[in-house]
Amino acid sequence: MPVVFIVTDLRKLHVMQQFWDQRYRENENVYGPYPNEYFREQLEGLKPASLLLPAEGEGRNAVHAAALGWRVDAFDYSPVAREKALRSAEKQGVHIRYELTDISEYVPNDSYDLIGLFYVHLPPALRVQFHARLAGALRPGGRILLEAFSGDQVRFSSGGPSDPAMLYGCSMLKKDFPGLQVLHCRELTVDLDEGAFHRGKASVVRMILSGS
Repeated sequence: MPVVFIVTDLRKLHVMQQFWDQRYRENENVYGPYPNEYFREQLEGLKPASLLLPAEGEGRNAVHAAALGWRVDAFDYSPVAREKALRSAEKQGVHIRYELTDISEYVPNDSYDLIGLFYVHLPPALRVQFHARLAGALRPGGRILLEAFSGDQVRFSSGGPSDPAMLYGCSMLKKDFPGLQVLHCRELTVDLDEGAFHRGKASVVRMILSGS
């Protein structure tokens, strides 16, 4: 019986990887050519150091940060996205270290001054495990910066998962990171303009956490 569950999970993972590979292959910039606006704004007040970007896709945030002097590690499970990200970095004359791996298998082998999570929506059990691993990879005084769709996103059609269990909120996220200090957390409505798949009115949660 355990073997059946493992095979089923692997099949689901393969199907999802194929879905994202196709989306990245068929669209020049799935979420637009520019960095996430909240990420860009927050970087303006920070001194470049080490940065981790999980599920980074085509590298829009990674390339922007590297151009500002950040030492960037990123990962995703789509080889198509990774290839596009590395090509973008080369075009901009910057270096990023980009690993090909799935979130369920990812174990940080380094520690970071900043970790950026942008629309990384996960099933509850995996979310809790993954967030705990990220908290353990944060250097003392480091920060986690997050933007994701909140529970109220069900009212809008501007993107995000269809499963309400994969939408986030401040209360939920605070429980995921019990050892970190919450510097800021707010749920708000914004106008997204991040490519064809994140466009229009959206309900999001924005959060900044600090390590001790």
